[in-house]
Amino acid sequence: MMKAIVVGAVLALGTGSPVAGKAATSTADQRFVTNTARDGMAEVELSKIAAEKAMSAEGKNFGQRMADDHSKAGDELKTLAQNKGITVPTEMDANHKALRDRLLKMSGESFDHAYIAAMVNGHRAAVNAFRVESRTGKDADVKAWAAKTLSTVSDHLKVAQSLNKAVGTSGKK
Repeated sequence: MMKAIVVGAVLALGTGSPVAGKAATSTADQRFVTNTARDGMAEVELSKIAAEKAMSAEGKNFGQRMADDHSKAGDELKTLAQNKGITVPTEMDANHKALRDRLLKMSGESFDHAYIAAMVNGHRAAVNAFRVESRTGKDADVKAWAAKTLSTVSDHLKVAQSLNKAVGTSGKK
């Protein structure tokens, strides 16, 4: 009997079941929060680089706006994740680190092209992820945050696409 109780407790902890008064958050919602936090953290770091290195004033302003907006959204998401018992990454993943390292070696037009193309591609994926979460998320708080933040992410995509046309890239890898 004791063995069954211990096994049940371990399974409950390992599956995100309600523990210590916190409601379970679905695996899909947890993945959205984790991926969004990771991508947002990278966005802040890459955009701070753009605010310094971009050739045009528009590129520098866009980089600063991205850093500011994603810092604010990241802080909100960290609080939400903490309230839900979701652990978010504390450093960028290998792909974002590689992009950062590549951007740091660039300057001038090549930097602007690479940064803006990355922003278009990243924001296309983000808009899709936010749309899906805002429509199909199971956790009401995560779903509401995604819905609230979607308009900002969509606006970022529009601005990035506009800048993309100005610097003459396709926004595709």
